[in-house]
Amino acid sequence: MLSGYRRQALGCGRNEAWVTPHRRSGPTPSRSQFRHIHITSHLSVSETLVSDLEVGTENNDMASVLEGDQELMASFSLSESVHIRNKTLIDELRGELILAPLTRGNHAPFRKWCVELGCKVTMSEMAFAKPLLKGDRVERARLLKGESEHCYGFQIATKTISEGLEAARLARENGARWIDLNCGCPIYEATRRGLGAVLLRKPRSLAKLVHGIAKDSELPLTVKVRLGESEKKINVERVVKLLSAAGAASVIVHGRTMEQRYRKPADWQAISRVSNSSECAPVIGNGDILTQFEASRRMKESGCLAVLVGRGALIKPWIFKEYREDKELNPSSEERVSMYRRLYSLMKEHFGDDDIGRRKAWYFAPWHHSFFHRYRAFPESVYQERSLQHPLIMTRTDSFDPLMGEGSVHDLTPVERLLRNANENAHDAIANVLWEAASDAEAMQKLEVLQLEKGYVWEQEVKASPERGRSSGRDDGDERG
Repeated sequence: MLSGYRRQALGCGRNEAWVTPHRRSGPTPSRSQFRHIHITSHLSVSETLVSDLEVGTENNDMASVLEGDQELMASFSLSESVHIRNKTLIDELRGELILAPLTRGNHAPFRKWCVELGCKVTMSEMAFAKPLLKGDRVERARLLKGESEHCYGFQIATKTISEGLEAARLARENGARWIDLNCGCPIYEATRRGLGAVLLRKPRSLAKLVHGIAKDSELPLTVKVRLGESEKKINVERVVKLLSAAGAASVIVHGRTMEQRYRKPADWQAISRVSNSSECAPVIGNGDILTQFEASRRMKESGCLAVLVGRGALIKPWIFKEYREDKELNPSSEERVSMYRRLYSLMKEHFGDDDIGRRKAWYFAPWHHSFFHRYRAFPESVYQERSLQHPLIMTRTDSFDPLMGEGSVHDLTPVERLLRNANENAHDAIANVLWEAASDAEAMQKLEVLQLEKGYVWEQEVKASPERGRSSGRDDGDERG
């Protein structure tokens, strides 16, 4: 996290870890310094990773680079059992809308809720392999798979074969269907350790890492990547070809570079080029999916094996039901309150329905509303063409202009207006109501009173100071990679 604080209670139940925030030693860099650090800084890559040609360097002789790649790929050897495992996983993932490995968001209650709403394939939040293997209780909590999660992928961050194999063993013992290697996370917490997206700087070394894990792991391996380090250093096609030869069952391609993070629309043309390459393993596309018609269109047009959804699932988890049934739900405020209360019920079951459980759940509960408040109905008949020009997930949804110029804010019911409020104080208050209400009717009544008493003030605060409505955890909620 950019503040330098550790994660708290990440997915931990009653008998699992509760981590108290602490600061790293030394002065905390400013936000501008962090933006520079997460792009440029990384530790020296050790153990498995060896020196490699840098992509994008003008002095590189591309012919010799490609020749070296071919020699490396020819040296890889995989057993028949690896190919069989990979094919079996590919068949299971084909055509699915997959829940992405969401930072902070993918705690056990949220994943279970998504399964109830139609999700068939789930993934863990990224776990750092080194502390995981040392017994860190927060990282170990990510291993826990729910009984309803029949196809669960465990994502790890590592740069060594030995860590990858041991993490895969733990994942298998805890019921994971496959493991995923994160090579796309742009945040400082990962890149400072030489993990995540910085691994894309050395494609051959990354391929050796993947081969070392894939050939000896008892679980199939996928790899999550970005297009490259920057727009001038896009190397995704080369990387995916190497990883395919190395033994990756599939490669998840996020259609942005490390430097872009989430500032620009995902490049689905780039994803399509990789997906349609005969030398590449099946590709899972990732980026800017908010509606079932966007998911279906992207999968069809790109030729991808499947599509990964991240922020779209945080905003409207019922996207899985919409995708599976191929129809829009467009739930009313009352229907959404009922669905949100189900998430709170699952959090009480997992964390406990007492003060301790509430404190643990509160690391997630108000934060979820920083995404829920962005929900708008985007009917396919109206927004299909618009989505071709600009991703709907990047549409502005300011709380003081809830209808984006269509109609009037005064046409909204009080509860609908409150649910769209971007103010963090509103999110905390909504969470309190949903936690305490004994029924949907009671929740609706209390939320209406809350809007009438405080909602309008919160709207004006956001209008006067947009920073108040900007979630400090929004990047945390995005998939790491």
